[in-house]
Amino acid sequence: MGAIIAVLNKKHHNALEKAVAMLKILKHDNTEAFGIASPNNVEIEKFVEALHGKLIKSPIIIGYAFSKILASDKPQPIMLKDATFVFDGRRYPSIVETYDAEIVAEKLQKNRKEKIKKLVQKVEGEFAFVIAESERLVAGRDVMGLRPLYYGENTEYAALASERKALWKIGIKNTYSFPPGHVAFINKNGFKLKPIKTLEYSKTKQTSMQAATKKLQTLLQKSVEERVSGLKEAALAFSGGLDSSLIALLAKNSGVNVKLIHVSLKNQPETKHAEKAAEALKLPIYSYLYEEKDVAETLPKVLWLIEEPDPVKVSIGAPFYWVAENAAKMRLKILLAGQGADELFGGYKRYVNDYWRYGCGRMQEKIFNDIAKMYENNFERDFKICNFHNVELRLPFATYSIANFAINLPLELKINLLDRGVRKIVLRRLSKKLGLPPCITEREKKAIQYATGVSKILHKLANNKGLSQKEYLQQTFQIVLKRMMEHE
Repeated sequence: MGAIIAVLNKKHHNALEKAVAMLKILKHDNTEAFGIASPNNVEIEKFVEALHGKLIKSPIIIGYAFSKILASDKPQPIMLKDATFVFDGRRYPSIVETYDAEIVAEKLQKNRKEKIKKLVQKVEGEFAFVIAESERLVAGRDVMGLRPLYYGENTEYAALASERKALWKIGIKNTYSFPPGHVAFINKNGFKLKPIKTLEYSKTKQTSMQAATKKLQTLLQKSVEERVSGLKEAALAFSGGLDSSLIALLAKNSGVNVKLIHVSLKNQPETKHAEKAAEALKLPIYSYLYEEKDVAETLPKVLWLIEEPDPVKVSIGAPFYWVAENAAKMRLKILLAGQGADELFGGYKRYVNDYWRYGCGRMQEKIFNDIAKMYENNFERDFKICNFHNVELRLPFATYSIANFAINLPLELKINLLDRGVRKIVLRRLSKKLGLPPCITEREKKAIQYATGVSKILHKLANNKGLSQKEYLQQTFQIVLKRMMEHE
């Protein structure tokens, strides 16, 4: 697990200095090694400063900041026959004793053009990669966009990185999220993006509730099993709600020692519910309760990690930061979570409001757009937070097969518009089928930023300074960004 950087100097000057600067700003306390490579040479050091003296001289440089999660993980880049390669992610099903990056690298040794296409098109998993060839970079990202990857260019450089700040560091101000399921070819003329496999909007296919429930059970059970295969234990971000409880049950049934991590501000009613749900699941729960001062203290860290002052992302990012932080303190390397279920199965209340305002067709389009943008709205934020804590996030709902299933699912199997707008109907039906109690299956969703009380505290912190929440976060973000960029 780690962070990717790649830079191409359009004027054919040596890119080493910029590559090292990009790696340096991605360094965390848990980073164990730093690697850089030209198309024909690889250098790996324990300290990023040691890379400055290397004899690598090339306008094309890739790099990797490495942190170990599994025993099989190794530093990168990796040497190919006529190129070099960095790979951040996992393939599923994964073999714990082998390193996925090395397996992928071996497959790319021959017929690389075709193998790159197959990697994006056929491989189930979460990953981003970059290949340094003699005259260009080649980059790609998994079809769901689970592992973060950003790109941008200016008159002198074209570059990619796992975090935007690495691009900002070398003067690239306009950065973009690399589109999932795409491959990019980058040379002195810039980026050429090519879609390989993407989610597509389509008309729903009629099916019964019984058939849909059975199909979803098969898909979700397979996804959970693949993501916990070979593990003895795993943490799970736990609210006591439908999504996290369902993942907890399936992971437990797969033979993993599941430890539920619940975070909240003190005196929130959701904590008692989470503890009741954990008791029903017969799983241990570890509750960590915070105060207003903890929100203020955590805020700059979250802003630096998620790289934008979006009020919703920040108010979700803060409690998720606490989850990842406590998983790390408990020495748990793998964190499961239920992200994606609300978009896939109509979990947000705004979908019901959209129906009454715009009609069924428009609501279906809005749900699809939310599914297609999950990588920008949720996954990138949470993966960057977990990476900082050296915890690997795995999201069983966020697979292409489940997303494709959900896109084609009739609306009436997601939302009952005639019965108080009950949402995620097929998920509730599956949960009942698997034996979850009514306190879980019938409970109305409450968003994490409200359930934990974090959103309310952010408003209070902003009001104390006479600012709106948006103004307060923007002001704080600019202060953090200036301080951190200058420090690094």
